[in-house]
Amino acid sequence: MVLSEYTYVFAIGTIFALLDAYNNGANDVANAWATSVSSRSITYRQAMIFGTIFEMVGAITVGARTAETIKNGIIPATAFKGDAGVQMLAFTCALAGASMWVMWCTRHSAHVSSTYSLVSSIAGVGVATVGASQVQWGWNNGKGLGAIFAGLGMAPVGAAAFGAIIFSLIKFTVHVRKNPVKWSIYTAPLFFLIAATVCTLSIVYKGSPKLGLNKKPASFVAAVVMGTGTGVAALSALFFVPYVYCKVINRDHTLKWYHFAQGPLLFNRPIPTDGQVVVPNYAVVQDDDVPSTGTHSPSLSDSDEPKNAPRDAITSVDSEKSATHENEAQQFTYQEMVKQGEEKFHAKLRTRRGPLGWGMRTLHNNPMGAGEIYEKKNMVILMKRIPATIVVGLLYGLHYDIHAAQSGIHGTPEGVRMERVYGAAKKYPNEVEFSYSFIQVLTACTASFAHGANDIGNSVGPWAVIYGAWNTGKAVPKNASVDVWQLAVLSLTISLGLITYGYNIMKVMGNKITYHSPSRGSSMEMGAAITVLIFSQYSLPVSTSMCITGATVGVGLCNGTFKAVNFQRVGLLVFSWIMTIPVAGTIGGVLMGLILNAPHFKS
Repeated sequence: MVLSEYTYVFAIGTIFALLDAYNNGANDVANAWATSVSSRSITYRQAMIFGTIFEMVGAITVGARTAETIKNGIIPATAFKGDAGVQMLAFTCALAGASMWVMWCTRHSAHVSSTYSLVSSIAGVGVATVGASQVQWGWNNGKGLGAIFAGLGMAPVGAAAFGAIIFSLIKFTVHVRKNPVKWSIYTAPLFFLIAATVCTLSIVYKGSPKLGLNKKPASFVAAVVMGTGTGVAALSALFFVPYVYCKVINRDHTLKWYHFAQGPLLFNRPIPTDGQVVVPNYAVVQDDDVPSTGTHSPSLSDSDEPKNAPRDAITSVDSEKSATHENEAQQFTYQEMVKQGEEKFHAKLRTRRGPLGWGMRTLHNNPMGAGEIYEKKNMVILMKRIPATIVVGLLYGLHYDIHAAQSGIHGTPEGVRMERVYGAAKKYPNEVEFSYSFIQVLTACTASFAHGANDIGNSVGPWAVIYGAWNTGKAVPKNASVDVWQLAVLSLTISLGLITYGYNIMKVMGNKITYHSPSRGSSMEMGAAITVLIFSQYSLPVSTSMCITGATVGVGLCNGTFKAVNFQRVGLLVFSWIMTIPVAGTIGGVLMGLILNAPHFKS
């Protein structure tokens, strides 16, 4: 039997479940991929593709375990006393409270955890529905609020430790050597071994209930994990090492990417007489950055210094640049400078061909006129603006310049702060970082898989309860299963949020905390992935964003000075995490209390 009278509750709950998943992608997933994009190991568009694939694989194969914790670990199913309508309404209000809070924060580029937003909202709803005594405040075998919020302190610290250990291994194995380029090439199989082991561990050790991998004996798990890691390391030694050796050591600029298939035969490849190293520039700030928000910082780039110029002359030029920026800062406010930068970026987008250029030109050439919206002229303009707004909303994020937005605005306290942070970080040669850019792609996919497995439970758990109650007409029991199609739909929604709205979080994360590079970024992602996997193994929906933030701070401190970390940004993040608990809980609880206790008439 279907509760047809509650179909509207199911519809509203579905909308908020999709909105919560969208916010998850725009907030938490964007934070996870900000490390790879900030390190320039992968482009924004490539991150979207890999993110979509691995988010879905992680969610569909191993995502159901944490979903059950969200569903039944905070409010026991018995507390609803079999009332399906109240249960549906409770989880609908919980999704609404979390969605409202995260959407507001994302719009204002304030990063919060969607995991803790939903957990707090469910707790607030529980208080309003069944009373504070029925909410699982304690540990509750690892499923209560006490266990979940314990991750607020443990997860960032653990991720910081793992990230720092991995980067210290890279630093003392490669970076401090006399010939770090060769060391980075010859030790690459070791770090491929570590990354591949973590990736395999994500699949086998966590295990999908449908595959039954988590029920295999420890010897089987160890054999599969180490066998896969060793196999990837062996393949990297056969194909990756010769390829990078020819490209970097032999300076073979004629080498194509598909030549890697020749393996060891590349060592016999003739060395070009006019050889040159052709590797990407991994510097955070570069001359070709588009000043999307007025944040381009040319003086931070090494390429700004004239070659063979006297040191005094360079210092004089830098002083003049600094004085010029200070004067500009005095003439314009912070908001005005941001607005000017955005307008320059939008002007460039309007010159593009394709749908985005058309949409930007349409919006620019058709501003709303004077009078109310129902004026005939404004109605005509609105009809033109609606399709253009949709196109721009879908494509704008794919063209946003994350690096320019991260470096800070010149002449403002933020710009000075970021210059100080970047200046305190040791810069390593591009030839060395080149090797780790490949490893970071693997670690980024691992982190995305772990996120899909862990954070899909935030949205699918409450939605599964709402759907189950609506579909059966009964309150959902504790052991209710989650359908695969639900995991697939919400994982796609998460990816949509990352693609279309994730730039709001990316522009304030990554390089806003500390200086990024491929060797640093791969360490951060592996540290965060290991932490998420450990917590998820015990069915704790730990925040992925907290893990990657903790790992970022841990790796930043490996520079040997506190100045290499922007602790103001870290403090704002911690403050937003703490405020999430009362704000999201209050919104969810108030909504539930108002609706549940509103006057109604019996039929």
